[in-house]
Amino acid sequence: MEISTGWWIGFLVFVLAMLALDLGVFHRKSHTVGIKEALTWSAVWIGLALCFNAWIYFAHGAKPALEFLTGYLIEKSLSIDNLFVIALIFSYFHVPEKYQHKVLFWGILGALVMRGLFVWLGIELIHKFHWMIYVFGAFLIFSGFKMLFQKDKKLEPDKNPLVKAFRRVMPVTSDFRGGKFFVMENGKRWATPLFIALLMVEFTDLIFAVDSIPAIIAITEEPFLVYTSNVFAILGLRALYFALAGIMALFHYLHYGLASILMFVGSKMALVSFVKISPALSLLIIALILGASIVASLKWPKAKDSHSIMA
Repeated sequence: MEISTGWWIGFLVFVLAMLALDLGVFHRKSHTVGIKEALTWSAVWIGLALCFNAWIYFAHGAKPALEFLTGYLIEKSLSIDNLFVIALIFSYFHVPEKYQHKVLFWGILGALVMRGLFVWLGIELIHKFHWMIYVFGAFLIFSGFKMLFQKDKKLEPDKNPLVKAFRRVMPVTSDFRGGKFFVMENGKRWATPLFIALLMVEFTDLIFAVDSIPAIIAITEEPFLVYTSNVFAILGLRALYFALAGIMALFHYLHYGLASILMFVGSKMALVSFVKISPALSLLIIALILGASIVASLKWPKAKDSHSIMA
């Protein structure tokens, strides 16, 4: 693909404009995001991603369009697992519902920068050291096995090294101060629990990016496709969180599907010199794995006494 600097700038301007519209107009005042609003915004972001995919198809051909769509589906599916952890963070810190959107907004803004750095670093490593593609592949297979056999998630923010280091630098108030991340009290700047929750969301995205970026690079090494598929997926993460907030616990087999997807793309990466899998076949396999895990969750629901992570 021949992508000029102008297209990169145009895409980033579009993203910043949409974020400004989101925060400055539709969420200028903190409020609880209802299911109707969440579904509407989810539809908007998915629709924008599909329109962008259509532009890639007509401007650059079917192969790049399939690669973008596959990368988008991978990131979107892995983001669902991220939502479970975000739910735990909000529950642990008792973040009021009306401030959750603000935390997610700034968390995703930070994620856009981190993902850009990860994309550039990952692709540069593969271009300069081709053997790194096998390292990434092995890492994804290991991550898939780890996810497959991991126990129920436990959240212990007080043991998180980032949170512990931050508390040494700045004091933290014992309770919330409205929707503020920082406050001045007695001539001293204090962070609030809302900012600690934001730190945890950023840290969580960093961990998930370690899996998702190599997974998309396994599909395509075109930086523009890797980054844009990532961005469209995570921009819709906030709306997806509020849309699925009450039903995420129903998809208890989803992590098996996500683990299988990681192992599949890891194997694809590790065997790239021996087995060629087309973008269309990759998309089909990933969609089937994801669909099967969702259908299995609905067909064989969890026992009634199992508790939800959504406190």
